[in-house]
Amino acid sequence: MRKRSLFTALLAASALLLTGCGKKIVEVEPTYKVAKQPQIIEIADLNDAWDTILNNSTREFIGGHPIDEAFLSMVTATYGESVIEEIASYANFTTPEIWFQCTGKSIHVLWYDYCQKTGLESYSFDKTYVINKEPGEDIVMDFTGDLCLTDGVATTAYMDDQMNGINDCFSEDLLEEMRSADLLMINNEFAFTSRGAALFGKAYTFRANPFRVAYLKEIGVDLVSVANNHVFDYDETGFLDTLQTLENAGIPYVGAGRNIEEAKKPVYYIVGGKKIAIVAATQIERTLNYTKEATETTPGVLKCLYPEVFCKTIKMAKNNADYVIVFPHWGTEGNANYGPDQVALARAFVEAGADVIIGGHTHCLQTVEFMDDVPIYYSLGNYWFSTTANMPAEYKTAVAQVRINPEGRIDTYLIPCKFNAGVTSRLYSEDKTYSDIINSLNNLSHSAVIDDVGHITKK
Repeated sequence: MRKRSLFTALLAASALLLTGCGKKIVEVEPTYKVAKQPQIIEIADLNDAWDTILNNSTREFIGGHPIDEAFLSMVTATYGESVIEEIASYANFTTPEIWFQCTGKSIHVLWYDYCQKTGLESYSFDKTYVINKEPGEDIVMDFTGDLCLTDGVATTAYMDDQMNGINDCFSEDLLEEMRSADLLMINNEFAFTSRGAALFGKAYTFRANPFRVAYLKEIGVDLVSVANNHVFDYDETGFLDTLQTLENAGIPYVGAGRNIEEAKKPVYYIVGGKKIAIVAATQIERTLNYTKEATETTPGVLKCLYPEVFCKTIKMAKNNADYVIVFPHWGTEGNANYGPDQVALARAFVEAGADVIIGGHTHCLQTVEFMDDVPIYYSLGNYWFSTTANMPAEYKTAVAQVRINPEGRIDTYLIPCKFNAGVTSRLYSEDKTYSDIINSLNNLSHSAVIDDVGHITKK
């Protein structure tokens, strides 16, 4: 009866839950070696379970969050006494996976739920989005290279002539893939504006009428990177119009803002019981300064030519999420071989906490590598893109697919595609261009292998 009466009394103390007050966790460093199999300890009752968690957990085990009795009360009320006792019996207090195994939610997602219920002002809900998906299925995220809706270029003219508009610019099976992914992210390689003047002296400047933003939702886009060297093509006026246009359309963006604090903010997605952070920055331009870098008081992009600030962003994201996907704009245009500058930046990103790196800017495909155990797509190239009124010749492209399975493992895939005469189409293994893409990238890679179904593994 002691266990039940304690539980009832704690739930009745609503003030505790609403204020978040109570005994805070005491973080300790483990004094034992982690066994291959989890060590299980005896838990006498609910009171013992709470005391065990509060007095033995490491910072890693609780995701760095200041959990207390009020948090444990919420978990107990939601999932039951037996669940919290099972969590407490898991004596290895350095790895947090047990939270997900027992509740279907990671410690970061549980903390998000708690802060929503209590209204804790110290928790920022900005740029955090929930995607409804039951645990037990793969989380599927698709990423593409450059997409441009620029007025006056061949692809846009082609789109405007089609009965179904932008829907006729992608094969049906590719559209289905884009729309069915839990998350689709593109590189928004232009400004949404009808105002301002093109930057003087810049060879290529891209802008699209703001009404075209609706096309992004038509093809399933959930998130865009604006950390690139064309979002500022129509100066500050066009840049701010772009941010406002995306906001009005309800399309999140990452990698730029009205000041440096906005530009640094990750976008978070809560899906399948996991919390995923996505961050973006641009190395480009490396020698010019057409594209302005955000400051404390002025708008612009987040730059990573010198990666210290961006690496702090990656570290912050890692402290608040289960996974961090880094989306850099880097490299040398037209070069199918990644450069030492990209490798150096990738090393900095990996050491800061990146779980996957997906690059762009080169307007051509670059290969996939592993750095330690982190997959790196060095560049996805153009996805649906042209620069003049002349239709581009056929080019190879791809979709990067990142899957997180129910056990938390990251699997990466490449979906080969080709652009031809205004349409980007998905390719299959029986297509010669499919095998050409796979073979070419495998020949260029030192550490990764892409198999016949596009699955990427470490050599």
